[in-house]
Amino acid sequence: MISRIADMPLDEQPRERLARHGVETLSDAELVSVVLTASRGRSTLDVARAVLSDGLLALARRDWRTYARVIGIGEANASKIAASFELGRRCVIRDTPMDDPVRDPEALARTLLVRYGHHVQEHLGAVYLDAKHRVIREREIYVGTVNSATVSTRDVLRHALDDHAAAVIVFHNHPSGDPAPSAEDLLFTRKLEEAGNVLGVDVLDHLILGSNQYVSLKQRGMM
Repeated sequence: MISRIADMPLDEQPRERLARHGVETLSDAELVSVVLTASRGRSTLDVARAVLSDGLLALARRDWRTYARVIGIGEANASKIAASFELGRRCVIRDTPMDDPVRDPEALARTLLVRYGHHVQEHLGAVYLDAKHRVIREREIYVGTVNSATVSTRDVLRHALDDHAAAVIVFHNHPSGDPAPSAEDLLFTRKLEEAGNVLGVDVLDHLILGSNQYVSLKQRGMM
């Protein structure tokens, strides 16, 4: 069995295949191996297969500081993997225009999924809009435990008043990866709508983010 990439035929080595045939022809393990530097007598392909043992999505969601401890790949390689994922996220975020009015949740949710869908703690935030539903500001309001975030409607609406926002879209992620709304999510949303009506701030939607999908409570008819 070939254990070192250098022992593989040249046209089968990941970097050579990338150069000749394009990055899209490489497997997940081969792509990760291109990023890595071999260590401890293991080939980069073996290391890549080890870090992908739980799948690509699990790798993307893992705190990079745990790579070296749990997988034993070293801090330098761990930081390279983390940087690669972050560059991909930033490409998606910066490719999404935020100057246009928000007319449906799709584009906004796609950007938020990239930023928050991989987190293992619950993050709650809000996107504040002007009267024409253009984005004024996005705020991360609370970071909670693995299972919950405790935040009051006052926290969300206080920032709306500070930003002179006419409307708000609130969002939070589910660390489990399942975006199905809970009873607590629905209760919070109802209280937020009621408080928003009193203050003259329209609560347009509540987006719940999973690993690679989202739920819009507005689209579901739940608000």
